[in-house]
Amino acid sequence: MADLSQIFKAYDVRGVVPDEWDSAVAELLGAAFAELAGATSVVVGHDMRPTSPGMSRAFAKGAASRGADVVFIGLCSTDGLYFASGSLRMPGAMFTASHNPARYNGVKFCLEGAAPLTGTVSLEAVQALAEQWSENGPPASECRPGAVAERDVLTDYADFLRAKVDLDGIRPLKVVVDAGNGMAGLTVPAVLKDLPLDVVPLYFELDGTFPNHPANPLDPENLLDLVQKVQEVGADLGVAFDGDADRCFVVDERGVAVPPSALCALIAERTLKQSPGATVIYNLITSKAVPEIITAAGGTPVRTRVGHSFVKAEMARTGAAFGGEHSAHYYFQEFWNADTGMLAALHVLRALGEQSGPLSTLMSRYSRYHALAETNYRVDSPSAVISRVKSLAADMFDEPVTFEEVDGLTVTSTGWWFNLRPSNTEPLLRLNVEADTQERCVQIRSTLDRLVSPHAA
Repeated sequence: MADLSQIFKAYDVRGVVPDEWDSAVAELLGAAFAELAGATSVVVGHDMRPTSPGMSRAFAKGAASRGADVVFIGLCSTDGLYFASGSLRMPGAMFTASHNPARYNGVKFCLEGAAPLTGTVSLEAVQALAEQWSENGPPASECRPGAVAERDVLTDYADFLRAKVDLDGIRPLKVVVDAGNGMAGLTVPAVLKDLPLDVVPLYFELDGTFPNHPANPLDPENLLDLVQKVQEVGADLGVAFDGDADRCFVVDERGVAVPPSALCALIAERTLKQSPGATVIYNLITSKAVPEIITAAGGTPVRTRVGHSFVKAEMARTGAAFGGEHSAHYYFQEFWNADTGMLAALHVLRALGEQSGPLSTLMSRYSRYHALAETNYRVDSPSAVISRVKSLAADMFDEPVTFEEVDGLTVTSTGWWFNLRPSNTEPLLRLNVEADTQERCVQIRSTLDRLVSPHAA
């Protein structure tokens, strides 16, 4: 029996092809997913990676073997797959490894209405059934084999998003868009066409080998081309998408990166104008400016753990109108509680285009505090290191602190906080720091370095 534990991660399937998995495994996953979901139909899409077409077709074959009719939408962004799942009311599977290097591929699953996997249809259940069937194949199905039909949903996806944020009537804007050779090269032209926008494209050619730079805008190194082009052409802003285009990152007219927390606050405030008093979700390492601005706008802020499964669960439980994470994932009730970088980008364009000032001025009111880029430590025992930090923190910082042990350890004092948590996807401890001043941020990180580094692996 195959051991698939190396490719099943906290939120999705992801691994090196063909070393860790291949089309035969993809077919098993399709059969297991369709069986567990009891699906009469499944929607399947894929990104531009060289292995994605073949592996997604194999998945579709597996799903059809268990009686599910497959709607194969081909090339799409992850939020394009969520759109298809929501609008067609089908469970879905998106073949992508997001920002990972070209040798990787993966699957992001959802249930009908873009809902996260849960209960008897969990990642763990899909893994277990696929492993069980790996030796002799699935048992004979009593259902007729399903059909696989191709369908293009790009135009419907673009029309849906454009109807949510109307850009007609805004002042003309020049925007540089870096697609990173990822799926935004397909979606941006469809969504932003015929609008008062002068779009300057960077790396719109679909190429899953990522010849220009990794499609991971969370790394500042991968924003350098965007920053240079914004400055070169005098653009009003720049937008970068990750490989599967479900996250967007923004730089202002100076080429300075806008913190995703500030975008959370901006979109939350705009959402609350449309839905007064609504609930807004934010994760525990988002800037404390976010709940402050939500409250000031008359909304109800609800804090949750890091990770899309936790945010989506809270969105559903509370009926929240919007949710945001520090990692540039933005979730919308009107988008089936799923995350979409494109809809977030439209909100930024509308907010900038309906007033006359530059983006740096607009965003200044949403960036109230200072933060450092996330620091990662590779340690042998994350739990032991967190316990050590907790036991020594009060003495090390020489001022009153409070502790919270939800998703790692959060230590808070007057004017600053930090969170140290195990990664859900890698063998790392992640440190996030925010304070009233940049100097204080650096001091806190230096203190944590002294505590954590002796235990580094």
